Amino acid sequence: MGLLWTILIGFIVGTVAKLLVSGKEPGGFIITTLLGVGGSVVGSWLFGLLGMNPNVGFIGSVIGAVVILVAYRWLKKQPA
Repeated sequence: MGLLWTILIGFIVGTVAKLLVSGKEPGGFIITTLLGVGGSVVGSWLFGLLGMNPNVGFIGSVIGAVVILVAYRWLKKQPA
């Protein structure tokens, strides 16, 4: 049951992050879910670096997912 919650919350977090970052992002359900789960990991890491509680919750997960999307766009624009 924990895996199903992770997938559901990851999808919701990924969807919110995609709505906050304007533009067309690739991927469907799976990429959006992975973005949300990755956002939780990145958010936890960032909050830990700042000396805060690494249990980030929903808002921290969205912040992490937005960081991933912005980094993806930045890397995508860099010349090869």
